[in-house]
Amino acid sequence: MNTGQSILTVFAMVLLSTLVLRVNGLLFNSGIVVTNSKLGLTAISLAQSRLEEIKSKAFDQNTVSNTVSSLNSLTAASALGPQTGETYPNFNDVDDYNGFTTTDTVQINPNLPRSGSNLDYFKEIDSVVYVSSTSPDVTSSTQTWNKKITVKIKHPQMTDTIKVSTVFSYFVFR
Repeated sequence: MNTGQSILTVFAMVLLSTLVLRVNGLLFNSGIVVTNSKLGLTAISLAQSRLEEIKSKAFDQNTVSNTVSSLNSLTAASALGPQTGETYPNFNDVDDYNGFTTTDTVQINPNLPRSGSNLDYFKEIDSVVYVSSTSPDVTSSTQTWNKKITVKIKHPQMTDTIKVSTVFSYFVFR
């Protein structure tokens, strides 16, 4: 092999190495994107499920079995949360979830046994506050006919926290 062929061979090897590194980097990045997407979709599903569970409860402790027509009859804004003796999963009204935190366990592969290496753990943090109908992003320090429910889901491998909110309102039709 002469000098020209050796230089071409070295150049070809450098070009091939650069190409392999580039493709490897792209594959690695796409793996991260797939993982983030999977975790994000799972977190959104968990948050949405919790919102649906919360919305199935009564608006307030005082509306579980009665109709309320005065704001003063509702739980004070400073007292939102479970009443004495109430524990999950036996919450009966929306504001019982205020300050509720739990770890949601999700099985990664349903075809494998439910064990430590086949489980993923998501931290859930719930909050419930009163808001006005004209400014649902502003917390009210007094009772209103609207409560904003927020569910946050975190995972160690997710770069962002998933936050899902809805406003739950109380209406009486006469």
